[in-house]
Amino acid sequence: MSDYLHTPENPSARHVRAKGEPRFPDGPQADPAGSHFERRIRSFQPRRSRVTAGQADALQRLWPKWGLDIDGQRVIDLGELFGNGNPVVLEIGFGMGEATARMAAADPDTNILAVDVHTPGQGNLLNLAERDGLSNIRVGNGDAIILLREMLTPDSLDGLRVYFPDPWPKKRHHKRRLIQPEFLTLAATRLRPGAIVHCATDWEPYAERMLEVLTAHPDFENTQPNGGFAPRPAFRPLTRFEGQGLDKGHVVNDLLFRRVQHEDQQESRHGSRLEDQPPTGA
Repeated sequence: MSDYLHTPENPSARHVRAKGEPRFPDGPQADPAGSHFERRIRSFQPRRSRVTAGQADALQRLWPKWGLDIDGQRVIDLGELFGNGNPVVLEIGFGMGEATARMAAADPDTNILAVDVHTPGQGNLLNLAERDGLSNIRVGNGDAIILLREMLTPDSLDGLRVYFPDPWPKKRHHKRRLIQPEFLTLAATRLRPGAIVHCATDWEPYAERMLEVLTAHPDFENTQPNGGFAPRPAFRPLTRFEGQGLDKGHVVNDLLFRRVQHEDQQESRHGSRLEDQPPTGA
């Protein structure tokens, strides 16, 4: 996006940001967690692409109201964040936000905390939320791992959605995939018993790996009696990206797993606090 400084002397002069000047002063931070946390292999890679004027306007106007920078410096109260006590589902990686907006509109009594690092998508989702009057959406900017580990309390989420994550197809990059045993162990601490983890991908090798990892994890059980993939549920809209993949012959697989609680976890989870979790960098 181009920034312009309109002055009486030169109404069309181009404004060049000084070094360190934020792109959106009232919008999402470029690196909200900064250097506060350990360096590690990440499952995402920020994409730089053009921000439209409408997206930029939404980021400036709506971020203070509906945005959340994931800085890892505080514990958030989800009831305060949304202004109600409705259940909260975390969505990691929402692209341009069309599917997120449609799900929020179809289920206004469920709050969606949608996290991504793609600035145009953040602006687009804020635009959609305002246009459609969707007060049950909050847009998170940053690393979902830091959000889960540092900023959410135990049993605070009623669901987790991971739709079409980067498959990192090259073998040497498989370690970057989000759905790994360690991630599921962390997510389980923030999901209430009975909460649903819903993943979808059009990359079949990754789908098979997701199924393998989720099936093997003791904190989750497959909702499908046969233990396989699930049909696409009606609440997950068919996205433009997915439709393009289907036109090319791609196979889309959905996985629906339920958070289970074992008897030996009952007492420890009732007494758990955020500070009982492993310290940063552990």
